[in-house]
Amino acid sequence: MSDTKQNSSLAAVYGAKNSDEIAHHYDRWAQNYEADMAAAGYRHPSICLALAARYLPRGVGTLLDAGCGTGLVGEWLTLLGYASIEGLDISEGMLAVAAQKGVYKKLHTLALGKPLPFLNGTFAGIVAVGVFTSGHVGAEGLDELIRICRPSGAIIMTVKITLMNDSIKARLREYEAEGRIAILEMTEPYVSMPGETGTLPSYGLVFRVN
Repeated sequence: MSDTKQNSSLAAVYGAKNSDEIAHHYDRWAQNYEADMAAAGYRHPSICLALAARYLPRGVGTLLDAGCGTGLVGEWLTLLGYASIEGLDISEGMLAVAAQKGVYKKLHTLALGKPLPFLNGTFAGIVAVGVFTSGHVGAEGLDELIRICRPSGAIIMTVKITLMNDSIKARLREYEAEGRIAILEMTEPYVSMPGETGTLPSYGLVFRVN
């Protein structure tokens, strides 16, 4: 795929005005998504996988890949020995690609930032890769992830620097002050797609649910 078309796909999803538009654009992009992101030098998955290996022991229990897309992260988690993973995503087209990989225990068509149909403490850990970013999910997505992660479980996520400064950092401080979470690690800022001119930096973040 040409750089122009790749940029067009990225621009469409980041410029979407609501969840229906986001799902529509990802549905159209699903078959070419992984090749396009590889061409852009996509770093989020490798950052989160390294953090998962540090903070989520194998055999800890079922993990949730929140915003799993085509299953790229779930596939790599499986290769690292995590045997029980569920995924959720807003795009049925992306989930159809993820299902073909055969690495997920269950897949759910759901939107982050809205109530999720899971019991409190359902998951031993959660990864959210490339989700907390422009035009996607902001601080409103944190409450439900914390609720459905079991106490002592870790949530591993990437956060675009603009979102971190605008709302995520303040919300995390509130949670810490309330004793709901403990920040375990935050990486230095890094560019998630060095092949895409103008990509703003992001952070890798890990916090424990208390």
